[in-house]
Amino acid sequence: MNLQEVKAFLTAKPGYCKEGAKRLRNHLKNKGFETTINICKVALKECREELKSTFNKTKSRSPKILIYDIETSPNLGWFWRAGYKQNISHDQIIKERGIICVSYKWLGEDEVYNLTWDKDQNDYFLVEQFVEVLNESDLIVAHNGDRFDIKWLKTRALYHRIPMLPNYKQFDTLKVAKSKLYLNSNRLDYISKFLGHEGKIKTTIDLWLDIIFKNDREALNKMLEYCDEDVRQLEKVYNELKYLDNPSYHAGVIFGEVKQTSPITGTFDIEHIKTVSTNRGTVKHIMKDLETQRIFEMSDTNYKKYLEINK
Repeated sequence: MNLQEVKAFLTAKPGYCKEGAKRLRNHLKNKGFETTINICKVALKECREELKSTFNKTKSRSPKILIYDIETSPNLGWFWRAGYKQNISHDQIIKERGIICVSYKWLGEDEVYNLTWDKDQNDYFLVEQFVEVLNESDLIVAHNGDRFDIKWLKTRALYHRIPMLPNYKQFDTLKVAKSKLYLNSNRLDYISKFLGHEGKIKTTIDLWLDIIFKNDREALNKMLEYCDEDVRQLEKVYNELKYLDNPSYHAGVIFGEVKQTSPITGTFDIEHIKTVSTNRGTVKHIMKDLETQRIFEMSDTNYKKYLEINK
């Protein structure tokens, strides 16, 4: 693709203007288009300048919330026989497990992006590019993200010597479902259907076997469809479960406002619901964000300052 063709693609899909040149080239390559990093850099720069004035007028004051999911490969190794209670040592690993692909989207936007390991099944490029995405976020959302996804990413980043932030603000839909609800199953597929949504795409282990042992590109594309749909369903589940937990960030502080604003929208458009106290006598105030109807807690000190500000 030449410069004008890449710019036309970005005009049709402006969400890609947030991508880096390497990620944009990789996305275009996955769609069957060949171009260079330099062309992508120039196209991104020109499109961002064209969109800048419009963006400044319509820029959302919502925090950047990243919805993501990863698919991984197993370790490959040798063993003498199959059966229960077998002791397989790490010395028997022939090939270390890796990340096959990652799909992600920004909350409220339509576009779902994805990255895959390369033709040699090396996930260096995937991890390098996705760490950049993670670092742009104010909150990351995954199902079982605390125990699985983020630890996988940190492990592979360490293996490749790719630096990551020490901590990321996370909302784990599995953790919230288990701690706040009493569902028949805490699997993403079940929760999605329980809430009236479509659920996950059905697949089998054959998809992984075709990718790992046959390097089958068609199977990899099917896995991307599977992973992309997981992210769409995860966003729907998050949008309903987020009301069960306190906000993990403070939008007002992120956008330079005072702490007495709503942590969800960063505005003073809030309402006092009730005053509560702990068993030690610490006073807290239950507040409601009137734009989103979400409930949050405010300390007594901040509530008194809020009253002073809004006199």
